[in-house]
Amino acid sequence: MRPNVFAGPHVDRLKLATADSDVVARAIAGGTARLIPVWKSRCPVVRLPSPSAYLLPFDSGPFAGIDQGGLVLLGDYRGLVIFTLEVEAATPPALGDGVEFADLRLAAALLPHDDAGLVAYARAMISFRHRHRFCGSCGAPTVPRRNGGVMVCTGPGCETEFFPRVDPAVIVLVTDGDRALLGRQPGWPAGRYSTIAGFVEPGESLEDAVRREVLEETGIEAGAMAYQSSQPWPFPRSLMLGFRAEARTTEVCIGDAELEDARWFHRDELRSGTMLPFPQSIAYRLIQEWLNP
Repeated sequence: MRPNVFAGPHVDRLKLATADSDVVARAIAGGTARLIPVWKSRCPVVRLPSPSAYLLPFDSGPFAGIDQGGLVLLGDYRGLVIFTLEVEAATPPALGDGVEFADLRLAAALLPHDDAGLVAYARAMISFRHRHRFCGSCGAPTVPRRNGGVMVCTGPGCETEFFPRVDPAVIVLVTDGDRALLGRQPGWPAGRYSTIAGFVEPGESLEDAVRREVLEETGIEAGAMAYQSSQPWPFPRSLMLGFRAEARTTEVCIGDAELEDARWFHRDELRSGTMLPFPQSIAYRLIQEWLNP
């Protein structure tokens, strides 16, 4: 089964998993090191002649001679050693003609599959680093260790380690025969609807979360369900777990402020042009696989 956008073994994380602290210097000296700078959650993308991730050599451009302590090692990508770095500046650095810092939500549809996964990984790791600059236990500053893959508290007697985490979220297409249950949030483009989704809460199984979210948002009771596929969603660091579920009840009653509308759509109505989610989203895939079994 083809992987969802952002998913797949695009980076060999195991090859350099136990790399020592000299891996940075060796990769730079050997010419195999490349950098993905992240500015305000945006990643550099080459627009022409065809869209691709921009992998910056260390020996040129605005990052030549940078402090290596701020680098995060991602892994091996097609024989290159890839690092990422957060750019904390009011304006983005100039990277050359045809290169821009792009919003990944928009760029993902244009990038090759592996490139999209690579920059999504970079964005997620920078989000982790940015949100763990201070210890959640004692408040002391943290410092990176293990080539940027862990943040360690500097507080005496604390030294808590913080590892990258993902937030599990369920996303489900609820069906009733030839009808599918979709909702829309305030602020979405006019006419756009999507599947029901929400984060898994402490103490919940995935199945419990599916039933709670559907009932909470639409008043529909979900019955039998089956897992479909998953998608890393780096906005900022979610893991979307896709399900199909059958409805046990059919009367829609919006239960919270998450949705401004929810209703049943017939297959023919969806095929005829109702605005669906972004094609790179797992929600789009869930709908398309139901429309075209």
